[in-house]
Formats: sequence, structure tokens, C-alpha cells
Amino acid sequence: MDCNIGVIRGDGIGPEIVSEAVKVLDAVGAKFGHNFKYDEILMGGCSIDATGEPLTKEAIEQAKRADAVLLGSIGGDAKTSPWYKLPADKRPEAGLLGIRKALHLFANLRPAYLYPQLNEACPLRDDIIGDGFDMLIMRELTGGLYFGKRETREVNGKIEAYDTLTYNEDEIRRIAIKAFDIARKRRSKVTSVDKANVLDSSRLWRKVVEEVAADYSDVTLEHMLVDNAAMQLVKDPKQFDVILTENMFGDILSDEASMVTGSIGMLSSASLNETKFGLYEPSGGSAPDIAGKGIANPIATILSAAMMLRFTFDMDKEADAIENAINKVLDEGYRTIDIMPAPGKDASSIKQVGTTDMGDLIVERL
Repeated sequence: MDCNIGVIRGDGIGPEIVSEAVKVLDAVGAKFGHNFKYDEILMGGCSIDATGEPLTKEAIEQAKRADAVLLGSIGGDAKTSPWYKLPADKRPEAGLLGIRKALHLFANLRPAYLYPQLNEACPLRDDIIGDGFDMLIMRELTGGLYFGKRETREVNGKIEAYDTLTYNEDEIRRIAIKAFDIARKRRSKVTSVDKANVLDSSRLWRKVVEEVAADYSDVTLEHMLVDNAAMQLVKDPKQFDVILTENMFGDILSDEASMVTGSIGMLSSASLNETKFGLYEPSGGSAPDIAGKGIANPIATILSAAMMLRFTFDMDKEADAIENAINKVLDEGYRTIDIMPAPGKDASSIKQVGTTDMGDLIVERL
């Protein structure tokens, strides 16, 4: 099978971790008889440096011609990078928001799974971890505060700013349907997270989610306020199956979920539209403080590539092969620095490796 993949290496550690994912994809292609073709696309800070824009029209057209897009990371150090002296709509993250909107990527899927080999890297107590947890956060990606009307202005001699949180019922309904469909393939439970005790947008969210739930009698629905959900993620994470939530809440909760898995470097991500097209990226940021040091964890990016094979190309056995190879590498005690055991825990059987070595090990286990 021929597959056309747009590749956005991006900024910071992005080029390093994407290179390892491409290496794994090439190994999968050789093993299973597929031909992965790559089209390099500029976005983010590197695009600002090259074109003056975080996302050009040409880059959007390139992405639209691809079957799927693999993304590394966007952005830099907000304190030192000249990119953050630019207006907000010219900064690296504007490119990410822009491509999500242009490609109609309304559904963001972030699995948070605790590998049994990484129990020692989880910051939670053993009695909380139990036999592990496996959740998926379904985040609405093209509405809410991040896309609402905003302005900074002077009123009566004082500077004020506002951001508008807006959702309509169609935006809520389509993400809710995605969540319930996926829950049917998992453990048939949806936890819808909102702030309905305060926000009108959340009260509409809850109403529409309940309407959708009426068509899924085999799926259990519960509602949870976002502040309680943040607490429950560290108190009892195994209670969750599919967490359904709006854009900003999902952004925050998915990062929290990543850390209870041991490292954000283990958390993959898929952003889907209403077709088979998806943009696949690790959930972590550009980590400019470690860029170029060869220590970044590429596993989240490699897992994102596996999600791409599964959701866009319907290559389940190929995705399984990647995931199994990662499990083998972890079983054998190989770790990047972010998932090394905490000080004081037994690390006698653990071997620390860098970014490239981790990619090579996964390829070998394929």
C-alpha cells in the first residue's frame, strides 16, 4: 500500500523525535510491504524563520494533499525566543491552531495508559495504581476559548482583555458521538467533564451530551465537574474509560493524565476530522531546554505513528507490531531519562538510553 504522509518536524525536540518515528514507519513498511512517502511541511517557529509566518497557505495545501500528517512539536522558550515578541497571531502556536481549523480536526484523542513496566515511574502510590489504568481523553479541538472572539483594549485608562468561550450544539454533538462510538469499543463508559455549575456553555454541553447518550443505551454516562475530575485523576485514575470534554479543560486534563502515566513522553495523540484524515502528534511540548541533547523520549511520537496506521490506514496488525515492540523494549529494561525510576527505587535492571538508541531498539524488536 502506498501512503502519503505529511511530516511537520517543527521546533525544539520535534525533529529528533519525528526522525525516530519515521525510522519505525520505514521498518514497518519493509516488514509488511508498504511504501510510506513523506512530504516535509514547515510550521511553527521554523516556518517563522523561513517565511515570516507560522503557517503558510502553501503548508496548508501540502497537508490537505496528504493522507495523514505526523507532527513533532511547535514553539520555543517563551522567555528568550524572538518568536514570542511577535503578535499572538504570528507566534508558533498560531500555526497549530490554524492547521487544526483548516483541516477541520475537531476530535482530539489522547490515550493515557500506564505500562506495567513503568509503575516505578508513576508518581502515585502503589495502592492508587493498583493493577494500572487505561483511559482515553476525547477533547473537542476547534471550539471554545481558543477559537472565540478575543481582544485586549484600553477602557477608562485601564488595560483589559477578554476571551470568549462559545460552543453550538452541533459542535458538541459531533464530538459526543465520537466519544460514545469509541467507548463502545472499550469498556462502554463515558465521563463527560464540564463546569455546568457556573458556565452556560457547560450547561449546553451537558444537555447535548445527554441527548446523544439516549442513542447509546449500552454505554454508561456520568457527568463530572472539571475541578473534581482533576482531583479524581490523581485519586483514582482507574475509574475512567473515555473522558469527554471541551477544548481548554481537555488541554489541561490530558497533560495531568500524561504525568500519572509516568511521563508526557509516553502520551500519543490523534486529531481527526470527519474522514479518515488525521494529524498525529505526541502530547508533550517542544522542550527547548533539552533540544539537541539526544535525551528526548521518542515513544509518544512512535505511538502516534501507530495510531496513524490504525485510524487512517486501517493497519491494525502493523500498529499492534509497533506497540508490541515498545512493550518488549520496556520489558528488557530500556528507559529514556524521563521514565527512569525515581531516586531510592531499585534500578539495577534498568538501562538508560538516548533518543536514537530507543528508536533503534524498537526497530530491532519489530
